Amino acid sequence: MQRVAAGLIWVEIRTFTCSINKMQKNWILKPRGDADVIVRLAKELDINMVLANLLVQRGISTAREAKAFFYPSLNDLHDPFLMKDMDIAIDRIEQAIHKKEKILIYGDYDVDGTTAVALMYTFLQQFGCELFYHIPNRDKEGYGISDKGIHYAVENGISLVIAVDCGTKAIDKVDQAAKQGIDFIICDHHRPGDELPKAVAILDPKRPDCHYPYDELSACGVGFKVIQAITKRRGLPIDALKGYLDFVVISIASDIVPLTGENRILAYYGLELLNKKQLRPGIEALIEVCGISKADKESDSRYLKELTINDLVFGVGPRINAAGRIKEAKASVELLVSTNLKEAKLLAETINNCNNERRNLDALTTQEAILKLEKSSDFGHNMTTILYEPNWHKGVIAIVASRLTEVYYRPTIVFCNSKNNKVFDGDDYVETAEPTSNLITGSARSIKEFDVYEAVEACSDLLEHFGGHKYAVGLSLKPENLPLFTERFEAYARKALGDKPPVPEIEIDANITLNELNKKVFETLKMFAPFGPGNPAPVFQTDLVNDTGYSRLVGKNHIKLSVIHRHISGYPISGIAFQMGDYFKEIANGSTFSIVYYIEENDYNGKVNLQINVKDIRIGKVGESNI
Repeated sequence: MQRVAAGLIWVEIRTFTCSINKMQKNWILKPRGDADVIVRLAKELDINMVLANLLVQRGISTAREAKAFFYPSLNDLHDPFLMKDMDIAIDRIEQAIHKKEKILIYGDYDVDGTTAVALMYTFLQQFGCELFYHIPNRDKEGYGISDKGIHYAVENGISLVIAVDCGTKAIDKVDQAAKQGIDFIICDHHRPGDELPKAVAILDPKRPDCHYPYDELSACGVGFKVIQAITKRRGLPIDALKGYLDFVVISIASDIVPLTGENRILAYYGLELLNKKQLRPGIEALIEVCGISKADKESDSRYLKELTINDLVFGVGPRINAAGRIKEAKASVELLVSTNLKEAKLLAETINNCNNERRNLDALTTQEAILKLEKSSDFGHNMTTILYEPNWHKGVIAIVASRLTEVYYRPTIVFCNSKNNKVFDGDDYVETAEPTSNLITGSARSIKEFDVYEAVEACSDLLEHFGGHKYAVGLSLKPENLPLFTERFEAYARKALGDKPPVPEIEIDANITLNELNKKVFETLKMFAPFGPGNPAPVFQTDLVNDTGYSRLVGKNHIKLSVIHRHISGYPISGIAFQMGDYFKEIANGSTFSIVYYIEENDYNGKVNLQINVKDIRIGKVGESNI
């Protein structure tokens, strides 16, 4: 009964959170690129002006740059030895391999951490090393290097620990390990503190003294640079590493790092690997429980529809994360490194059950949070959202904060009681000076216009600990300090944002007409992928469209669109507008309207057609093209 109720609440949450679609959004048309460059690129690449403009908007101005963008190459990856301490790290790893030392791979319990552990573990297996891995328990150990983890290393006679996605702030723990004869190599991507641990090597492109050309790698990406360095040291071609990029692309997608530079190259080849017929058993089983349909045996493709970054973000990633949020993240690593498909399927089912439990917990907590907000007398006046409930699960407060930020478009902090001596640091847990059983722990998420790190820092005298970045911060404080913190945080936001609440924006790449959409354009648009932060799917605006008479309501509140330009010849185009049913009456009655959308393929009964996925609608809006 509880599960059913939770499922119902989940539906309600999804419906409610889509209310953001009814909020008036600002449409921001990006400036058109240099006209001369656009004309030249269009001619040299044999593409239309719209596509050429998209390239210029992404900083591409020559045919050579366009070729590198459309056809990424592993040869364009930076030399891994440009990273600070990489030569020292490889020397120590090679020493451990040569001397048959026991090596422990130590990671975080999220997707980035578990994929990084799996990558390092599976790569080093080929050298005959005696390998171990440890993923800390979220509640019992918290994030990062723990006493239990060091004890595990000592018990098993381990002399080298390779820490991934953690460790840059573990000064005391690294010293503690050193006294036990254990060396540390740290592979991290978080901003370190003023002091670094006394590890053998610290590989972190965000180190102030590291001048590596690209600093937006995921932790698994940093791990990949390590195995790239080992491969290079041994004189092997980089193509030998293609088989590990499935781990890397899952981490890139799930950790929401920019899909630019090296990340885009790694993601490109990772997706290529995932779309092939042969997958490692653990990932095959994981994708299967996501419900992604396989293609016929005769097909060259593995899936009915090509696997994308979104499939990893919304399908694969949450399931890997769920194990660490609800039970033990070790199960995720066991799945990822499994070599037996039957065993992998059982593990994948267990993890999928964890995800179902996480979804129910997330939904229930979000529902409670919404009810608390709506009952609050300050709800309609505040620029920020701060909620505290002692019994909320620490594993989902970050998710809940993100949902509330999306719905209300306000900087949001969600607090609960801490149950261990670690606190959340944006996307990390870090050790505090004292046990936090008497503290409350919070997770903050922000909006485009507001630097939540600076806001929290301005209130730091009330905090026991805080850390993170512009859009995500973790913090802990004593319960008695919460009222004053709430007051000062709200005051800071009012000063930073002004008295008028910010409005969400939709960035638009180009204003076009429907007759500019065709199969050739879409095939070129697909070459802009993989899409994600830093390289979003192109968004278009089209004005003066009308219903063909075939638009209809589907589901609870969606519109299956069929639109056409009355004043321009051309065929109708179909589309979907999720949670926009409120506009249907005016559309069906013949009102002219404007749409903002991106283009996708719709596979229906084996027939693939172009369709538009509508992000927003304005009745009667007329705009001007930027092309």
